[in-house]
Amino acid sequence: MRTRIRRATVAAAIAAGLAVVLSGCLASSPGDAPDAAATRPAIAALPEREVAPPTPMRLADGLVPPTNRWFSGLVFGDAPQPVFPFPLGFALTDAGFAFGLARVDATATTIFGGMNAAVTVDAAAVDAIVSGYDAVSVTITLFDGAGAEVGTVSIAEGRPDVTFTATATVALRSAEVFTESGGGADAAWHAEVAGTEYGLIAPAGAIGGDGRTVHLAVGETAQWFATPEGTEVTTFADAVGVPGERVDVVHAADGDSVTTRLDYGGTAVVAPAGVTMSTSCELGSFDTVYGPAAVCAGGVLEWEVPRVEASAALDLDGIDDTTRQRIAAAAAADLAATPPPPADTYFGGKWMYRLANLALVARAVGSHDVAAGAGRRLVDELRLWTDPKGCEERDHRCFVYDPVLRGVVGLTTSFGSEEFNDHHFHYGYLIHAAAVAAMLDPSLADEIAPVVDAVVADIASPLADDLFPERRLFDPYTGHSWASGFAPFADGNNQESSSEAAMAWNAVAIWSAVRGSDELAAEAAWMLSAESHAARARWLEPDLSGFDGFAHEITSINWGGKRDYATWFSAEPNAMLGIQLIPMGPVSLTMGGDADRIRSAVGEATPNGFDVQFGDYLLMYRALAGRADASAAAEVAATLPDSTIDDANSRAYLLAWFAAVTKE
Repeated sequence: MRTRIRRATVAAAIAAGLAVVLSGCLASSPGDAPDAAATRPAIAALPEREVAPPTPMRLADGLVPPTNRWFSGLVFGDAPQPVFPFPLGFALTDAGFAFGLARVDATATTIFGGMNAAVTVDAAAVDAIVSGYDAVSVTITLFDGAGAEVGTVSIAEGRPDVTFTATATVALRSAEVFTESGGGADAAWHAEVAGTEYGLIAPAGAIGGDGRTVHLAVGETAQWFATPEGTEVTTFADAVGVPGERVDVVHAADGDSVTTRLDYGGTAVVAPAGVTMSTSCELGSFDTVYGPAAVCAGGVLEWEVPRVEASAALDLDGIDDTTRQRIAAAAAADLAATPPPPADTYFGGKWMYRLANLALVARAVGSHDVAAGAGRRLVDELRLWTDPKGCEERDHRCFVYDPVLRGVVGLTTSFGSEEFNDHHFHYGYLIHAAAVAAMLDPSLADEIAPVVDAVVADIASPLADDLFPERRLFDPYTGHSWASGFAPFADGNNQESSSEAAMAWNAVAIWSAVRGSDELAAEAAWMLSAESHAARARWLEPDLSGFDGFAHEITSINWGGKRDYATWFSAEPNAMLGIQLIPMGPVSLTMGGDADRIRSAVGEATPNGFDVQFGDYLLMYRALAGRADASAAAEVAATLPDSTIDDANSRAYLLAWFAAVTKE
């Protein structure tokens, strides 16, 4: 994969001889990325352990298991699941494959798409494996009853076609009858299924008289495709083109924007939802669960999103003395009330993240004793987590390397982390805490770096190797991550906490500054900006105008094949919005957008007030609607009981947030 790297500019401030960031930005010095060569010693030092229960994998030898991909459901589990190479749905069948466009509908809480097997193709296959993949495309090899290859199937996000290439002489049979609609060297055929036109391109003479059978010799290709609204099937057949073997991803951060460019190799492509293309998209559109999707000629998708600068701390310069004293008193009380550290990576990570922010806030308001106390507790805990041999002595607060699934797993596991669920949600907290601790005490960096580098590589390796996949979770096409490791769902993969995902890439960015890694910094800047944009466009401020039945301001779980107003853990409205806000770190100051949408969403989430789960974050989000909103939210926040403040937050940080938002 070609990746053009341009170094991100991140500003730093040095205070009291420490690389403590009071402005919220960091400086990066030239250096090498924590790449495979740098990470191998740390991985070699970690105990190897297969943490997840054994699971079937339909995967070719030599490929790193593709957890957390849009197509992971094809690979893992007893039977393959449908996947959603937008705008299509695709599924393996007992004898071949099926695909189709979604039939989109909406209820009050769900925008439905789901798998629609509009076209089914029988290849006389009895088995299938994923034989190649990148972040956007996947190749599946089909086998007959004797174990011989029949052919390969190629699909990709953003491609409206399914391409089959024969590796043996084969007759493919569809349940649907196609009729000829154009001539030329390659005949174009079509079939109308439930009001949608589907096309078929095959070598001249390959399609039998029944309109259902395609005869292919070795190396020959057939393509089935969906025809977009506003385009004739014959016109679109000329534009479909032959896809490349992979999708090249290029990203760059320049000035105030970040660019993503995907090169498919000459086929018609479909723009992702929520972004404006830099390329021409005039071949019609498809109706999808994410709204109308424009179709573009030329095989290249390119778009920009606003650049989000990494941020490690709130800017408290210039706050008044009364506010400074209130924050200082709260910081002392918060440190005294800090509970024992939890054992797992999620809640343990949140514990360390809270202390890191507490230390920076205390230092910013001049409470150096509190800052030092918080720093000591943080460093003591980090030393446990970053001891490579820790899991040889205990079964918690330590890491192992799983040699089967190829990644770093923290013990004790939670929320399916052993199956690689939510690693970015978990590890973002720890990485942020490690970066802050290393800024407070630069001599600590070399000590904790080996294990922290390994954790960073698990979720954000810029390069693929035999230890880790490239960018395990981040999807360059959708611009956001996928949270489920195995994706054992009929609606594809999903992500709930868009804010924790953005927090993870912010954490990687500030860690890259500690490590002096230009390559990792550029990767993190891209993922942070894209994920932040997607969080607003798909979760917090989505365009829901085309879904009349949907009755809410936001969506709280986005899937490949549907969108939900729901969470995995609560049916309460405060949870629906709150899980999109946690943990309201310094970079979350960029979440402010449409003030009316913010007020409306917070109003929907808090019909009975703010003494609810995530009430602190809901008030912090309300503050982004404007100065008057921030002042009003701060007054309510002052009355919140301690039990309402999340375990990644503290009263001192809550007060500091409002001070940073409302200061002149």
